[in-house]
Amino acid sequence: MSTIRTVLITGGNRGIGYAIAEQFLAEGHRVAVTARSGSGPEGSLTVRADVTDAASIDQAFTAIEAELGPVEVVVANAGITRDTLLMRMSEEDFTSVVDTNLTGAFRVVKRASKGMLKARFGRIVLVSSVVGLYGGAGQANYSASKAGLVGLARSITRELGARGITANVVAPGFIETEMTAVLPEEQQAEYRKAIPAARFATPAEVAKVISWIASDDAAYISGAVIPVDGGLGMGH
Repeated sequence: MSTIRTVLITGGNRGIGYAIAEQFLAEGHRVAVTARSGSGPEGSLTVRADVTDAASIDQAFTAIEAELGPVEVVVANAGITRDTLLMRMSEEDFTSVVDTNLTGAFRVVKRASKGMLKARFGRIVLVSSVVGLYGGAGQANYSASKAGLVGLARSITRELGARGITANVVAPGFIETEMTAVLPEEQQAEYRKAIPAARFATPAEVAKVISWIASDDAAYISGAVIPVDGGLGMGH
């Protein structure tokens, strides 16, 4: 069992984020989630925050620090999509997705790093996507934002690696969530055909990888991109 830590998951009110919060709670950690609406699983502390607003992130951290202590593990999971083909994609479609998915992660990590530097310990986990490196038609904005997380994690590793802080990227493939459940059955079957594992992942399968990469056992892994995609993006 790893040391009990204070963990923050952004976008922890549904889907993968919710499962990540459940996993850390099951391991006995102190868990906070940020959400714009809804709340995290029972036993977690839910704080209102919008990752596009640095002041709201700062307030969220201050509230978490007061209640649970300094954040030792941060999982930047909050993300949005605005899929459309490049020719139809507005500049706002592009910048809003990058502002939430990439700059949002930067804002959260920057605020978290203060406490981590003091403690000389930190686990930063950025939730990317197989699409970040594999690409996806109609997803230039999302794919760019998710690929950017790799450069962010690797630069943080070079800056903060000597201070007991790791930064890694977890890149899920197709996961059974509300987002995939609404896809037409033929489309889901088409996607499954492309996945060597021939199935979607459960959110818990992603959550377990994230809790492990944040554990004491993974102290010597940093700047890595860990795919959880059933082999879909091999070599990317």
